[in-house]
Amino acid sequence: MEERIYTIPLRREFQKTTRFKKAKKAVTAVKEFTLKHAKAKEVKVGRYLNEAIWANGIRYPPARVKVKITKEGDIATVELIDAPVVEKKTTEKTKIKEEVKTEVEKEVEEELETTMDKKTAKKVAKEVVEESEKEITKDIPEKKPRKKISKKEN
Repeated sequence: MEERIYTIPLRREFQKTTRFKKAKKAVTAVKEFTLKHAKAKEVKVGRYLNEAIWANGIRYPPARVKVKITKEGDIATVELIDAPVVEKKTTEKTKIKEEVKTEVEKEVEEELETTMDKKTAKKVAKEVVEESEKEITKDIPEKKPRKKISKKEN
């Protein structure tokens, strides 16, 4: 994982477009800059960077933005330097699944490596882990998605 800090000049890019497309052009300029400098195939613009560009509306994006580009494999993520790091929320189900995976997978792989080669042992171990996950987590209820509230028709 690589991390680099850049100041991206946006004014020169969004001046080329009409007044009502400037913020949109600024976002595409950030993506193009990231593609060029990170040499990645895909770019993801972070939430806080996007909000900073659109903060003053579509007509008045910032002239320059200071960003942190993080590259993992072929995907580059661009985010503001000051942006808070958001941790992924884990539910009970995912915690249990992770614990089961590590414990069961190691045990099964060790047992199977004596009888077969490593690749087939890993495949069989994954299948066994998936089955055991289903059995363990079937009692835990999943969170239901919220219902959409629509306006009442008169």
